[in-house]
Amino acid sequence: MANDGFGHEVPPRHAQQTHRQVTRYLVVLPTGDGAVARLFLADRTQVAEFDAGTEEVAQLTRGVSATAGAAGPEWNRALASHTPAERTAARVYELEP
Repeated sequence: MANDGFGHEVPPRHAQQTHRQVTRYLVVLPTGDGAVARLFLADRTQVAEFDAGTEEVAQLTRGVSATAGAAGPEWNRALASHTPAERTAARVYELEP
């Protein structure tokens, strides 16, 4: 008996996948061209970088207090491309999980 395209195809079984970890830190750093925002996981692995003037930064930081500076040793590897002055002027936001 032919289907003739009537009815709905049964979707395939759902494949369980590991979800990406939750972003824990937003770091806003001044640069020569303005400010850059970087998102990091809890282990300080960078997962995104974008212009700090975007609406997303305003949304992410709404109601969250910033820590001044990212000069501590925990940021050495993650922010190695930034100068000590940029790291000192950075604002670090710890995001809710």
